[in-house]
Amino acid sequence: MQPDVSPFVGAGLHCADMRVLAAMSGGVDSSVAAARLVEAGHDVVGVHLALSKDAQQTRESARGCCSLEDSADARRVCDKLGIPFYVWDFSDRFKEDVIDNFVWSYEHGETPNPCLRCNEKIKFAALLERAVTLGFDAVATGHYARLERTASGTRMYRGIDAGKDQSYVLAVLNQEQLAHSMFPLGDTVKTDIRAEAAELGLAVADKPDSNDICFIPDGNTAGWLSGELGERRGEIRDESGTVVGSHDGYHHFTIGQRRGLHLGVPAPDGKPRYVLDIEPVSNTVVVGGADGLSVNHLESIRPVWCSGEPADQWDGEVQVRAHGTPVAAHLRRTEDGVITELAEPLRAVAPGQAVVFYDGDLVIGSATICGTDRAGTTAALARQDDRAVPDTTTPDTTTPVQS
Repeated sequence: MQPDVSPFVGAGLHCADMRVLAAMSGGVDSSVAAARLVEAGHDVVGVHLALSKDAQQTRESARGCCSLEDSADARRVCDKLGIPFYVWDFSDRFKEDVIDNFVWSYEHGETPNPCLRCNEKIKFAALLERAVTLGFDAVATGHYARLERTASGTRMYRGIDAGKDQSYVLAVLNQEQLAHSMFPLGDTVKTDIRAEAAELGLAVADKPDSNDICFIPDGNTAGWLSGELGERRGEIRDESGTVVGSHDGYHHFTIGQRRGLHLGVPAPDGKPRYVLDIEPVSNTVVVGGADGLSVNHLESIRPVWCSGEPADQWDGEVQVRAHGTPVAAHLRRTEDGVITELAEPLRAVAPGQAVVFYDGDLVIGSATICGTDRAGTTAALARQDDRAVPDTTTPDTTTPVQS
């Protein structure tokens, strides 16, 4: 028996028999999500997002998610389900809001998460805006997260499958976006999703999950960034300021990196050294021992409150990576952002990463890390700095194309 996937119980407008736009990546998760919506009685239309002007014919193993092969897989699933299928070209918007932002962030010494940015600017902004304009009630995806509708708003929770939970990359969504979102898989573990796909006769039942960055399908992020930013030779220094090596571009590095440093001077204690900080203005990479990777204090800007605004101060948990371990913390809201004091240290936290705030499984919200007690800057300075990334969202001028 299929589970009840209506995410709108108890919230008036939100009921069964809705017009739902199912975002179809061509993978097993979005395929089963669409199948569940059809089974639940919704009026479902499938759409595949073309995010590149020069899409590859096939995927490279499990890398990427936007090839012509993926589009064809999505079409075959929609044919099997008996629902309309479209390909919409969002490549210009994706380049400006995701790819250009990714390059900008590395150029400014940050470590961004493009999947999170894509959710924020493409799937639940550009796509959702177009869907609502065309009369759809919601956009559905195959993300592993749960939504609860109440009279006061929408609350988002971690997915049941801890190994697949994707609430971290969805924590950039606000109440308005979540009110028009559906995540039909959040109450199910991944192994059951594959089994369900097989029972439905979907050819993607055993298709590998997509990994890494979709617009860098070979996985060579450093090489790809070199093509975008060129060579920028500079110095590698230790914490005392002593030059211990050189580099061809600080954008090749991220905090916590150990490999590829090619240091000419060994550490006095003979132990490995790691990237501790990146200084774009001086074109310097700072290295040191493993102890220097631990941080106890985070400052972050541009907070988004998924489940309603919290108190000015509260105790909860934070997570700084998509599948990282949550850590207890005391959080304080300021006019500039959020200050986080960790109950235990985290390692290798970089400006540009997202910090997501939780209360148990409940997602409170997220913000962008601008500094730690080891690197970056304060929230107050980041807000005054042009590097605080102004909103460059462009109007939706994309044209849907029938596939």
